[in-house]
Amino acid sequence: MKHNMGKTDKTIRVIVALTLATLYFTHTITGNLGIFLLAFAAILLITVSINFCPLYTPWGINTNKKKLSH
Repeated sequence: MKHNMGKTDKTIRVIVALTLATLYFTHTITGNLGIFLLAFAAILLITVSINFCPLYTPWGINTNKKKLSH
């Protein structure tokens, strides 16, 4: 699996995920919307941990600026 996420992309995802989790656990967002957004936050953190976003693949998006040596 080729890494396709850069540092800025990962930072933004972590901030969004932590914000959504905070809103859920402080009961600012509740119900089905809260559960959906908490699941979305978990997906964001998973993609950050593996440095790969599957939704980037069909469009050829790559925010990872590191060059691979061959």
